This record gives sequence, C-alpha cells and structure tokens, in this order.
Amino acid sequence: MSLPRTPEVEHALARASDEIGLKDYYRDCVRPILGTPPSRWPRCCGGGCEPCAETLRAVAARVHEILGVDV
Repeated sequence: MSLPRTPEVEHALARASDEIGLKDYYRDCVRPILGTPPSRWPRCCGGGCEPCAETLRAVAARVHEILGVDV
C-alpha cells in the first residue's frame, strides 16, 4: 500500500526528488514503495537501470524523513 496522494505527500515527493536529482517523470516509480517497509524496497541490480533502485530508495527515505513517517 502506498501513501495517499495528499498535497503534503506530493510536496514531500517533489522536494525529495529535487534534492536527490530524480527527474519528475520518474516520481511515479517511487510511489509504490512509500507505504512499504524499507526492507522490501528494491535494490540495485548492477544493470545500469535508469533510474537506479538506490535512487528510488533514497527519494523514498527522504520523503519519509520530510513527513516524519516511520514504516
């Protein structure tokens, strides 16, 4: 389950993406992991994916930090 699309979540996602350098068109890749525990987040496969799963993890972690969410 993902976090709801509230203005607060959207702002946090935009801010975190900008801080970490994730392009805005990749934000939807972060949404599914926002409501799951970090232990279930994808990991880098070493295949040179764009965006790398580590970037998605960093954005999700920053969103949680901004919102004060513990998962």
